[in-house]
Amino acid sequence: MRRYDVDSLDNRDPERFRRLVDRLEPYLWRYFRPVVLGLERIPRGAALYVGNHSGGVVSPDTYVLGVAIYRRHGLADTPYGLAHGVGLGLPFVHQLLVPIGAVRACHENAHRIFEAGGKVLVYPGGDIDNMRAYRRRDEIVFGSRRGYVRLALRSGVPIVPIVTAGSHATMFVLDEGRWLAKLLRTSHLFRTEVWPVNLGLPWGLSIGPIPQFPLPSRMFLEVLEPIRFERSGAEAAADAAYVERCHEQVLSTMQTALTALARRRRAAGGLMSSL
Repeated sequence: MRRYDVDSLDNRDPERFRRLVDRLEPYLWRYFRPVVLGLERIPRGAALYVGNHSGGVVSPDTYVLGVAIYRRHGLADTPYGLAHGVGLGLPFVHQLLVPIGAVRACHENAHRIFEAGGKVLVYPGGDIDNMRAYRRRDEIVFGSRRGYVRLALRSGVPIVPIVTAGSHATMFVLDEGRWLAKLLRTSHLFRTEVWPVNLGLPWGLSIGPIPQFPLPSRMFLEVLEPIRFERSGAEAAADAAYVERCHEQVLSTMQTALTALARRRRAAGGLMSSL
């Protein structure tokens, strides 16, 4: 199998991307019946998409978002994804994701994408957001991670928040397993702070970040208004108090929107799609 340079921006194959969208879209829209709002708010030029992370290893909302943006705005506004180096190196995952725009997660790669006028998608919460307990499905969990703010400030690009309700019901995280992660020292081995206890298909009860076949939970996604900060540049990014204020602005904006979106989804009967 072909191996790609995960730091290269030249791997993205427009024709392969189009074919993948054509194949995925009918299944995604029939299975999840997604409602995608706010696509008209996406600005031109370089920007940092910031989302809440849901749905375990499969993260189906990422594919729904990518298809929706591509159909509305084309490949130029469809983001590159900053992916965990360990996951990006896995066989088949590597061959699937790199040609459609996944690059190794680091600030240097993101800056190069911005300089080319592109967009980047990040999930600041990473594993702690993606593997949060099911009872916290409508919460945004970023923890102490502020690198996304510093990235936007250094590059002088706006943050475009994106919230998703419903994706975290495609599997059930019974317990985040932080105690187990500490016991197994997974932060050193796999750079993850959680080792969840899950209930889902096809494994039933499972332990660890294991891929699950997603349940047909209806998804609501919303692109929010871009956030442009008053200050930018290296000095702003080095100001810890300013970075924290920017983070609080992004987090509160996203949490307010997610709470409203989850309420809207429940009103629409979004627990399960009807196949």
